[in-house]
Amino acid sequence: MIITCSREQLLEAVLNVQRAVSSKSSIPALQGILLKAKQNSIFLCGYDAEMLGMTTEIEAEVTQTGTIVLSAKLFGDIVRRLPDERVHMETDDKNMTTIRSGQSNFSIVGIPAEEYPELPTVSGERGIRISNLVLKNMIHQTIFAVAESDAKPIHTGTLFEIGSGKIRLVSVDGYRLAMREEMVNSDEQGLSFVVPGKALQEVSKLLPENDENCELQIGSRHILFIVGRYTVIARLLEGEFLDYRSAIPQKSSSTVILKTSEFISSVERVSLLITDRLKSPIRCIFDEDTVRLSSYTPIGRASDQFPAKLVGNPVEMGFNNHYLLDALRNAEGDQIKLELNGSLSPMKVLPMEGNSFLFLVLPVRLKSEAG
Repeated sequence: MIITCSREQLLEAVLNVQRAVSSKSSIPALQGILLKAKQNSIFLCGYDAEMLGMTTEIEAEVTQTGTIVLSAKLFGDIVRRLPDERVHMETDDKNMTTIRSGQSNFSIVGIPAEEYPELPTVSGERGIRISNLVLKNMIHQTIFAVAESDAKPIHTGTLFEIGSGKIRLVSVDGYRLAMREEMVNSDEQGLSFVVPGKALQEVSKLLPENDENCELQIGSRHILFIVGRYTVIARLLEGEFLDYRSAIPQKSSSTVILKTSEFISSVERVSLLITDRLKSPIRCIFDEDTVRLSSYTPIGRASDQFPAKLVGNPVEMGFNNHYLLDALRNAEGDQIKLELNGSLSPMKVLPMEGNSFLFLVLPVRLKSEAG
């Protein structure tokens, strides 16, 4: 393999692709990036052989085609520090790879490409196209509620439902639920699958904030995201996802209209006394024209309030401050609507109009404050 390419393009590709590389693997090749010199381009691939794979191609002047696997960390460190705008690479028949740029010259030992596992393939028979910006926002507004523990592995991913011209994403972790819905130009019906949160985080990083489309190709066990020059392949999670529809309260006895920014600022203020060591719920009293918040820990008390409009019965509830803030910070719009059904039923966070998002935050049982 003999190639010359742009250092900037190579660095961007290596830094992205290496995020899919396995940091610990019994197969040495999986700790590397596969490079494949084609006619006018170089193909790069990172793969952890379990959950995630990422590939891309960049332009290159290819004098001799060939393949090699190079240590992802070492190769990335070298490319990051190369001094010149152009990079020249040569690999000999003993897998020794020379990397030259300006006055810098490295020779590193590679691994034969034959030792690199093949990526799974996706037939692409089923799929949709969706705006980069829309998908990026949908992931951002649901991924915070993905479960971090693998007590129920299926909940470490986000449920995708596609049908009737809509796409819906749902994440749950036992304490909260996040749902986001958008119209999509697709004839697909009854498509339902769960994508690992780790894969969605990587897809989100690749998605540019523009109205161009990315493509999702769905197979029986894997999904392929095509974002510009990048493809991300992920293994779909298996199992029974929570019946989220039955978890969403259908009735409410109180509706609160308030300014999102005021609620966030108030929660942030009364959270100042709460730490990982000194945990305490935030007490929220939703009254006729005011929301009153307070917290109490061994180091002191805090209270705050802001105006709001209540229709229905006053309600007093307790919340984990982090879960409450996650929902509020991911809500769109200057104002939001809260639907409540007593102190122990989940709180629904909704947009003022439509149903583009729905967040559920489970309450915490409050104890009477000491002294």
